[in-house]
Amino acid sequence: MIRLTLSQRLSVVFFGLLLVCCAALAWIQMRSTQQHELETVQRLSQGLAEHIARSGELMDTRGMREGNVRALFGKLMAVNPSVEVYLLDDRGRILGHDAPDGHLKRDRVDLAPIQALLRGDPLPILGDDPRSITARKIFNAAPLWVQGRQAGYIYVVLLGEQRDALAANIAANAGLRTALWSLAIVTLIGLLAGAVALRWVTHPLRRLTRRIQSFDVNADNPPPPMPTTPLRPGERDELAILQHSFGQMSERIGEQWQQLRQQDLQRRELVANISHDLRTPLSSLHGYLETLSLKDASLSTDERQRYLSIALSQSRKVGQLAQALFELARLEHGGVVLELQAFSLPDLVQDVFQKLELSAQARRQTLSADIPPGLPAVEADLGLIERVLTNLLDNAIRHTPEGGHINVTLRAADNEVQVSVQDSGPGIAPERRANLFITPQALGSQRADSGGLGLLIVHRILQLHHRQIELLDSREGALFVFSLATAAGRSGGRRSGG
Repeated sequence: MIRLTLSQRLSVVFFGLLLVCCAALAWIQMRSTQQHELETVQRLSQGLAEHIARSGELMDTRGMREGNVRALFGKLMAVNPSVEVYLLDDRGRILGHDAPDGHLKRDRVDLAPIQALLRGDPLPILGDDPRSITARKIFNAAPLWVQGRQAGYIYVVLLGEQRDALAANIAANAGLRTALWSLAIVTLIGLLAGAVALRWVTHPLRRLTRRIQSFDVNADNPPPPMPTTPLRPGERDELAILQHSFGQMSERIGEQWQQLRQQDLQRRELVANISHDLRTPLSSLHGYLETLSLKDASLSTDERQRYLSIALSQSRKVGQLAQALFELARLEHGGVVLELQAFSLPDLVQDVFQKLELSAQARRQTLSADIPPGLPAVEADLGLIERVLTNLLDNAIRHTPEGGHINVTLRAADNEVQVSVQDSGPGIAPERRANLFITPQALGSQRADSGGLGLLIVHRILQLHHRQIELLDSREGALFVFSLATAAGRSGGRRSGG
């Protein structure tokens, strides 16, 4: 099967429609010309039948005078071979004619067209052709009177059998030549007009096609997106709308491609960071276990206990890192469903303080909370918000020097409770803030360009709550701020303030 391009299909359709229209126009023109010719001939011959009726005694009281009829009809047809004259009785039966033997196909003519002609109805009027079973032709007719009584009709077919034969013979060659020339001219005009029209119509489409073909997001340097000029109000041009839509789509695809490339780079760095952060504790764990295995007989009880303690510590680090990775994966891939409930945020802060109190005391740090009275309850996932506070405080404890302090502040405003966690540590450099909550930048807490897995998990948990965490400027240490919706605010109840 031949596959045509859009331009070729449009050309074929256009050429076909042009031929059909030309054929229809030619038929209408020929039909109109034929009707005009018939009406003209019939008008010019209006008095012919009446003249024949008065020119000789064709009938008497005894009937048709056959000799007179044949003589008169023969002379008329010799003078004008295109006419055929017939004598009809008052019922339309053919009484006399001068047709050759075997040419007469009817013995009766319908009188209704004759009566319409005599009444003066609009021309042309077609009547029965006695020399054909089905044909109808223009005619002229007049009543034939005998001694004051209508005895029949003179019926004259104006375009007779000889005229049809001669016209068909002449038209055979002329018609063929005309048809061939017409077809050639129409074909040439159609091809030229179609080529010009299609080139003009499809120019924007070809330009858009080239732009689409050149757009390759897999290239190292993909082409710039097509400019998206604003559409005019009420724009109805399909190609303009298509070009505008493709421009928007190319911009979006370009942005998504850059995001995918960035995510791929981040994924590779994530794998490298996982390897780096697991290698150190695993190597230490393997080394101490190997030492215990090889030197078990020569080690004292204190040495054996110290090696076991170090190995357990490194094992806990690996376990904590694996648990954090698993939790982050669940948060990233939609494996967590929020269980919203109303709870007291001050009580949760105190519970987290108790959990981290020993770690803070070991570094001689102070944990404090600034909580106003009458703080409204918040509605969120209690377990996940506990993990948010735990990660923020644990991160603050690890990055605050000994003797420092960490403060949690709660404030209520506009159906929200704002939570601030600030430490007295060295803070975070401005150049590190852009990557602080980007997942693959770093995992371990000792990395310099990110906040580690703890802040990543915090960021994702708050995203699930449709909230954001921010690092604000502070004169001392790092200040992290986020907010949660109050239970009354989420349900459309009263507004709370503090």
